[in-house]
Amino acid sequence: MGIPQPSPQARAVVTGASSGIGMALARELAARGHGLIIVARRGEILEELSAELRAKHDVPVEVRPVDLSDPTATTVLCAELAGREISILANNAGIATFGALASLDPEYERAQVRLNVNAVQDLTLAVLPQMVERGAGGILMVGSAAGNMAIPNNATYAATKAFVNTFSESLRGEVSKQGVHVTLLAPGPVRDETPTAGEATNVDDSVPDFLWHDTDKVARMSLNALARNKMRVVPGVLSKAMSVAGGYSPRKISAPIVGSFYRKLGE
Repeated sequence: MGIPQPSPQARAVVTGASSGIGMALARELAARGHGLIIVARRGEILEELSAELRAKHDVPVEVRPVDLSDPTATTVLCAELAGREISILANNAGIATFGALASLDPEYERAQVRLNVNAVQDLTLAVLPQMVERGAGGILMVGSAAGNMAIPNNATYAATKAFVNTFSESLRGEVSKQGVHVTLLAPGPVRDETPTAGEATNVDDSVPDFLWHDTDKVARMSLNALARNKMRVVPGVLSKAMSVAGGYSPRKISAPIVGSFYRKLGE
């Protein structure tokens, strides 16, 4: 069956909905008529987004201010979702760090694994059985082109996204004949708009403008791909180049080159 049509009781869940791709996914799903459960740490931003979407699209929007790097809070959310009718899960929430692992905050690195890996698996486990039972549903996994290769100075993030990439495509093989769609989004750098000189971050300065991809366009591409049950969406020149390099270049060659770039991002 694939992605169900919107209904009064069904909800699409978007994690990391307070910014970036997550916010764009929430807006695009609401525009398509889906009721939502939006999840992120910053509850005040979720409340503003909820009001916007209800007013603009007349759809139900529920707010869950949850820190998905907190296992206890994640367990509570998963228990709720397991008892709800979830039509779509967008596993989008994630964080990244740059720099040599030995110089980074160990607890933040652990939190990155809990958010980027454990929460993705936990949320999927919460909603997948009901989707399989109904023979309908969609799971969008937001991985990364970074998950295709070894990246010194981005070690934890690259490793966590390698999990998401492989988890997504492996799960797809399990449920492809059971009516459940699973699509991996592996984006490169994305943003809503070009920042001013005073607002630009080190990442903005390091990545040329033409390599950035628009978040709204990425959201539309991703949901269209999920509807078609496409295996992987790789928007943008840089993400495509990283995917090719990760798949075909020996890591002893690609890792030092990519690692030197990521070292600059951590400075």
